[in-house]
Amino acid sequence: MHTKRATVVGGARSGRAVARLLAEAGGEVFLTEQGDLPDGTAAALDAAGVDYESGGHTAAALDADFLALSPGVPTQSSIVQQALRAGLDVYSEIEAASWFCDAPIVAITGTNGKTTTTSLAGHVFRTAFADDPGREAIVAGNIGHPFSDCVLDAEPEDVVVLEVSSFQLDHVDTFHPRVSVLLNITPDHLGRYDHNFEAYARAKFNIFRNQEEGDAMIYNRDDHDVRGGAKQAAAEQDVRPLAITTDGVPAAGAGLQDNRIVLRTDDEEEPLMAQDELALRGQHNVYNSLAAAVSARVMEVENDVIRESLSGFEGVPHRLEAVRTVDDVLYVNDSKATNVNAVWYALESFDRPIVLIAGGRDKGNDYTDLKPLVRDRVRAVVALGESAETVVRELGAEASAHRRADTMEAAVRQAQRAARPGDVVLLSPACSSFDMYEDYEERGDTFRRLVETLL
Repeated sequence: MHTKRATVVGGARSGRAVARLLAEAGGEVFLTEQGDLPDGTAAALDAAGVDYESGGHTAAALDADFLALSPGVPTQSSIVQQALRAGLDVYSEIEAASWFCDAPIVAITGTNGKTTTTSLAGHVFRTAFADDPGREAIVAGNIGHPFSDCVLDAEPEDVVVLEVSSFQLDHVDTFHPRVSVLLNITPDHLGRYDHNFEAYARAKFNIFRNQEEGDAMIYNRDDHDVRGGAKQAAAEQDVRPLAITTDGVPAAGAGLQDNRIVLRTDDEEEPLMAQDELALRGQHNVYNSLAAAVSARVMEVENDVIRESLSGFEGVPHRLEAVRTVDDVLYVNDSKATNVNAVWYALESFDRPIVLIAGGRDKGNDYTDLKPLVRDRVRAVVALGESAETVVRELGAEASAHRRADTMEAAVRQAQRAARPGDVVLLSPACSSFDMYEDYEERGDTFRRLVETLL
């Protein structure tokens, strides 16, 4: 498989990385990009001996034994559909990278929280391996470092912690995590799935697909859809199910008992720590912390290391990131909140009045679930970007005040005027950033920079 003719579709980071990986393995690799190649890609492909085309897909792209897709390439795209009709195998980048991985994989997915949980689990493993120079925790995937870029560095004694999106799980065949984590499933990215929530959920359930006896499956028992898919996988594949819940302690997994986190992974209850000792705030981060704790415990990390890691973790950029306090107002960057459910979690995390900056490129959001929280907790809404009218219409009347802003600078300035001492100014957009920025990181960086200059 590794030395066959491969066409990589998509020239962004993950596509470039898997093209280099397959070429290094001896494959005959061709990369095709519908648009322009990102800066630096052509030079990297030339150095790797990879032929390529850009500005559209030609017949040369189908002269291959299989296609490897960058996550940004949808199954509905013409080139993928042509390949499927021609009988070519189609794989995701994460699948192709896994062919070269000898280390156990902890794979984490969910509509919300997967970046935080992946970072947190990586932090636990890195803490555990700090005194063992022969072991390493490799954190990659959707979190920013393509799996293909680092898979050859993984030794059998290491642990690879991967954030995997539904896009990356769309075309897996042999991808096999030792530990899988499914945090939650709520409507998001439905345009990639013909607006079919069940199809989106099935993509998430692919994380369990190749697990078998001896593997562990960590699932959120409190999420109806997750629970159903996990139970079916456990029954069909004899994989070990481990529940996380905030409603008591499950028969196997982790939960809350008298506001304490309790593990039960080997038929014995193991009190771990008080909930209020967790570094990350908010109910959603209880689930993230439970998932990271069970992942580590399954991989034989000691409880004292888990406890130290969960209490000392400093968080993830752009996810409820405390930027600065100005005039007793806390400014928080939650730019990664690109859907309604993520904003719900953000609003739920604070027990003081909020000035909410929201808006961007709307993905067909239904704001109904946010309205009670906005009514109860939000002093003012500042609507930003393409969806400003929608945000004002849906949420403006639920707050005491609302305003529109054409730029992030104007949004921060208006939020500062609306805030009172003790408030939180929260950038939590509920929308993608592509109306104004290249990605949510650029949007968050801009917010952070502007906040740092406030007087």
